[in-house]
Amino acid sequence: MKIDRRRKIHEALKEAHNISINDLCDMFGVSKNTIRRDIADLQEKGIIEKVYGGIVLADPPVNAPEPFAFREGRNAEAKKLIGRLAADLVNDGDVIYIDSGTTTMHMVPYLLDKQRLTIVTASVHVINMAVTYTRLNVISTGGTFYAPSKAFIGPQAVECLRRYNVTKAFLASTGISIEHGATNTSPLECELKQSLMKKNCPHILLVDDSKFDHATLMSYCALKDLEYVVTNKRPSDAYLRYFDENDVRLIAPTQTIING
Repeated sequence: MKIDRRRKIHEALKEAHNISINDLCDMFGVSKNTIRRDIADLQEKGIIEKVYGGIVLADPPVNAPEPFAFREGRNAEAKKLIGRLAADLVNDGDVIYIDSGTTTMHMVPYLLDKQRLTIVTASVHVINMAVTYTRLNVISTGGTFYAPSKAFIGPQAVECLRRYNVTKAFLASTGISIEHGATNTSPLECELKQSLMKKNCPHILLVDDSKFDHATLMSYCALKDLEYVVTNKRPSDAYLRYFDENDVRLIAPTQTIING
């Protein structure tokens, strides 16, 4: 699959200073024409630069978000598991917010047995998945399209969220830590998440195990402000103690609810 191959090219460049076109052809067993199309796409996205005989990583802007397609393919099975566990928290008649992210979007297929469910979202991926199921009522926030996250942002999106009585908010994060809480690489996305944290409803964070002990550009809430954290593996004892002390309920695959 070309998206997966391009993600792997990106990962390989993080390990090597540069890679030749011939090496890329050998690595993936594809033709030079195929690799040249991959290179053109990655160059257009500002991820790589062409040099004599091969390619190197481009110098990205400080704290630039990683392309959505690359994040989407990483830890895919763990994210699907988290989506299923989170969907178990949804009840008939709920009005839920599903955040933009490569984990939260995996909730959608597990919501089909819910009755009178309304999904509010800024995520284009969630919209595209949910509208294929006629039983799900979908409301888009609208706003300015933000390509790195395939989501809508800005004042229009924030104002839309103020109008709706959300019963549960399912949130995404690019990294979490006890010190910095839930973080994100985009200030504009953080503004939307911060407005959701003001809602009088349970706030449920969906993160795979690679996000723990990793803080990115901006914090949008402390972990103690969450009601649930849903993940694919039991975290370290430090997080277990923190969650227990702050009444945060942890959901992981080997246990239903660890705390609370």
